[in-house]
Amino acid sequence: MAPQASLLDSLKHHFGYTSFRDGQADVIEQVMSGRDCLVLMPTGGGKSMCYQLPATLFDGITIVVSPLISLMKDQVDGLTRQGISAAFVNSSQSQAEVNDIFQRLAAGQIRLLYVAPERLTQHYFLQGIASLPIRLFAIDEAHCISQWGHDFRRAYTQLGCLKRHFPHIPVMALTATADVTTRKDILEQLGLHNPYVHLDSFDRPNIRFTLAEKYNGQKQILSYIKQRKDDAGIIYCSSRWQVEKLSKFLGASGINCAAYHAGLETEIRAYVQDGFTKDNIQIVVATVAFGLGINKPNVRYVAHFEPPRTIESYYQEIGRAGRDGLPAEALFLCDEQDISRMKKRIAEHEDEQRAKVEMQRFQAMTDFVDAQTCRRQVVLNYFAEFTKTRCGNCDICLDPPSEFDATEVAQKVLSCVYRIEQKGDVQYVVTVLRGQVTPLIQKHGHEKVSTFGLGKDKTPSYWFSVIRQLIHLGYLQQDIAQHSALKLTEAARSVLTAQETLMLASPRLQRASYWQQNTATKQYDRKLFGKLRSLRKEIADAEDVAPFIVFNDATLAELARIQPRSQAQMLSVSGIGDTKLARYGEPFLSLINAHLGD
Repeated sequence: MAPQASLLDSLKHHFGYTSFRDGQADVIEQVMSGRDCLVLMPTGGGKSMCYQLPATLFDGITIVVSPLISLMKDQVDGLTRQGISAAFVNSSQSQAEVNDIFQRLAAGQIRLLYVAPERLTQHYFLQGIASLPIRLFAIDEAHCISQWGHDFRRAYTQLGCLKRHFPHIPVMALTATADVTTRKDILEQLGLHNPYVHLDSFDRPNIRFTLAEKYNGQKQILSYIKQRKDDAGIIYCSSRWQVEKLSKFLGASGINCAAYHAGLETEIRAYVQDGFTKDNIQIVVATVAFGLGINKPNVRYVAHFEPPRTIESYYQEIGRAGRDGLPAEALFLCDEQDISRMKKRIAEHEDEQRAKVEMQRFQAMTDFVDAQTCRRQVVLNYFAEFTKTRCGNCDICLDPPSEFDATEVAQKVLSCVYRIEQKGDVQYVVTVLRGQVTPLIQKHGHEKVSTFGLGKDKTPSYWFSVIRQLIHLGYLQQDIAQHSALKLTEAARSVLTAQETLMLASPRLQRASYWQQNTATKQYDRKLFGKLRSLRKEIADAEDVAPFIVFNDATLAELARIQPRSQAQMLSVSGIGDTKLARYGEPFLSLINAHLGD
C-alpha cells in the first residue's frame, strides 16, 4: 500500500489538488491493498479519482468499464492532459487501431483502458487481456447491473465473469444512486469478496430543489431560461414528441437549444452532445436518453418539464447540475395530469411484474412531489441516509407550510404498521386505520388488531399525507422487494415511546410557483472570469476538446479570485497540477497580468 504522503504527492502532481474529498483516501487505500470495493458517492463527488489515482501508482493496467463512447473520450482526453497514459477501445475504432492499443498495453505504455461492458464480457476480449498485468477492474455506473436499478442494462449483469476469470484482481463498483435493494443486488451480481463498502452522503447541498405548479409550461420554462441568462442547462421531458415540441418553441423564441432523444440518428445525437459539452449549445431538451456520460461540470440547472419514473433517475438527472461544486438548481414543473399519464404509461408495460415494480418506484416519485417536508430530506431518507436537519435550500424550506403536533397520529400509524407485522403497503395501512373490512384484511385477521378503526374519523387523504411524511422523515421505509410493505426504522422507536414531539406539515391547499436565483458562494473578478472563459474556449476549440478539460469553472473562478502572477502562485490554485501548468500556464498567466495592468 502506498503511504498517505505518496498519494497526496500524486494527487497534486497529476490532478492539481492538495487534499482528498471525504472518503476518497479510504477507498484508495483499500483498493491498493487488493480489496474489492463498492463506492457510492454523489454525482460530482469524485468517484473517478478513486480508481484514476491508484492507476498512476499501480505497476500495471486499470481497466474501466464505461457505458458510453462519448464518456470514454472525455475521460481519456482529460487524463492525457494531466500526464496520465490512457486509451479506450470501442466500436468507433478500426481493427488496426484496436491492435495498436493492445500492442501499447503489452508494452506497458497505457495505465488506464476504458471499455464498454458489452466488449469486456466477450470471450475473445477476455482471452486477449488474460496475459496483461491487470491490477484493477473499475465498473462505473454500477447501478446498471441491478434489475432493481433505474437504468437496468443487461450487459452489465454479465460482469460477474470478471471474478471467475480473474479471481485475484480487485473489482471496484461505483455509482451515484442506489437504494438499499440495488446495493445488495450489485454485490451479489458481481460476486465481490469481502468488499469494502463506502457509502458517502448522497447530499448535494449546492443544488437547490424547486418545485412549481405548471400552469403554462412552455412560457414558464422560457422565462426561467431568460432569468438564467447564459447558464448551461438541461430540460428533461418524458416523451420524444414533447422534446421536439418544446425545443422548437424555445428555438423559435431565440434560445440556443437542441433536442436529444433515442429516435434521432446517431450522428445527430453525437453532434448535440459534443456541441453541449463544448459550450456551443446552451440548452439541451431531452428524454432520459440524454443520461449516462454527461460529463459537463458547469451545468447550472436541470429542469424537469415532466416527471421522471423514479427517485433514482430524478436524482441522477439533477446530479448533472453543479458538478463543479458551484451553486445550481433543480426545477420541477408539477402537473397532476403529467403524473396520471405516467401512471397509465407504466401500467401498459407488457411485463406485468416489471410494471408493478415501476409503479411502486413511481409512487415514491409522486410522494416527493406531494412532500410538505424538506425535499432534500425526502431524497436522502429514500436512500437510507436518515437526517433530521432541514436543508434551507428547497422550496419547502424557503416557503414552509404550517405545522401541527402530530405525535399522537404518528403513533397510530407506526403502531398499526407494527400490529400487522410490517406486511402492508400504504393503502393497506390506511384501510386498517379507517376500519374498513376487506377480504384481504379478513384473510390476515387484521380486523382484530387493536389499531383497526383508530383513524376512522379522518379521511384517506389525511392518512396518506401523514404516512408520506413519516416515510420522508425516515420513520418508515417502503420495501420494494416486498411489494412496498411499510417497515419501521430504528428512528420510529422514539416516536412510539413518546420520547419526542413530532411536528408534521399541515396540507397546503396549493403549491406556490416558486424559485429564485442562486448566488455565488465566493466573490471573484467577474470581468476577469469572462476573459479567462473566452481564452479557455479558444484553447479547447484548437485542441478539439471540451472546455472543462482545460480547466473547469471552479478553477477559473479561483484564478479570477486569487489572480496569480507567477507559475508558483498558479500551482496553488485547485485543479492545476504540474502537467496542466506546463501545458496551459503561460497563456492564462499572460492574460491575468495583462488584465491587472489595464
